[in-house]
Amino acid sequence: MIDIYLGGHRRMAPYRRPLAITLSVVAGVLVAVALVAVRWGGSQGGLVVLNQVRGHVVAMGWVTLVALIAAVLLGVRRPYTRVTLALPVALFGVPLMTIVTLLSLLDGGLRPSQNLPAPGRDDRRLIVERGSAMIDPLWFVYVHQGNGLQERRWAVGYFNGDATRNELREAVWTGPDRIRLTTSGGEVQEVTVDSDGQPDRTVSAG
Repeated sequence: MIDIYLGGHRRMAPYRRPLAITLSVVAGVLVAVALVAVRWGGSQGGLVVLNQVRGHVVAMGWVTLVALIAAVLLGVRRPYTRVTLALPVALFGVPLMTIVTLLSLLDGGLRPSQNLPAPGRDDRRLIVERGSAMIDPLWFVYVHQGNGLQERRWAVGYFNGDATRNELREAVWTGPDRIRLTTSGGEVQEVTVDSDGQPDRTVSAG
């Protein structure tokens, strides 16, 4: 850290305080965006764009932590006070974010494996995402309705392949407002979608 001494008094380098304020604002904005995404980006009518933001919450958490620590180191004049403020943030934040990161890695992440438009509609799609929980394959089925920033997401089904019979074999539209889900064990489920895109139920297996 660079301090300027004038007349026996220590003054903060002119760039440090504005930079500290900027970093604090960045951290605050990231926290606000993450909270909004968690609140309004879920799978029960949540906005798809916010759901995509939710997928980057771990990275946003690390950036927020680094920004907060840097803001303290740059914005506080006395070295002792810097350590007093920055150390608890680091001691609490780094282990917490490490745990969150490891949990996200164990979850395996999700990747789109199917994207089917509804018959006769350009504003409704059937989305299947594939993931894993440790060694068990997972399938998540959603209906997306709307376009652009107004596109919303509804959960239709969840399938855990811990047993082969529970694996998702097929997810198709049988009409503009009806979905058929079939497992490897031969179980068939029909789900009806209302005018807003919301399914009448959520199917699960495994």
